[in-house]
Amino acid sequence: MKIGLIADTHGLLRPEVLAALQGVDHLIHAGDIGGPQILAELERIAPLSVVRGNNDGDAWADGIAERQTLRFGAVSLYVLHDIKQLAIDPKAEGIDVVIAGHSHKPLHEERDGVLYLNPGSAGPRRFKLPISVGLLHIEDDVARFELITLEV
Repeated sequence: MKIGLIADTHGLLRPEVLAALQGVDHLIHAGDIGGPQILAELERIAPLSVVRGNNDGDAWADGIAERQTLRFGAVSLYVLHDIKQLAIDPKAEGIDVVIAGHSHKPLHEERDGVLYLNPGSAGPRRFKLPISVGLLHIEDDVARFELITLEV
């Protein structure tokens, strides 16, 4: 299974981003979406799971949860926008992968057997950080992350 990870679009969905996410089985947006049109475009690619970011305060986002737990096979994912607001112990809760956005800075690290991921920002460039998305490959109940840095 291949899951596309995207965050911090802030209302901008580049053609390069859409191209990089083609062929995924599922999409996860880790917040700061920027508007319902972004969700509509992403839903054309694959089934979509999404959490609300700190900039998603308008009425269109009222029904979007701030956190979400997902399961793909035996792999459990916990999605939130800002990793600093992680209020659970992922390992104790049986979470295999924590996915966040907010910082616009890609992250791929393992702590205490839990994979922590941030696909970076797919929207407007912030400072000199890359424009990026991620792919989470789940094979034989093992999760592997691939960062895709885009030339835009």
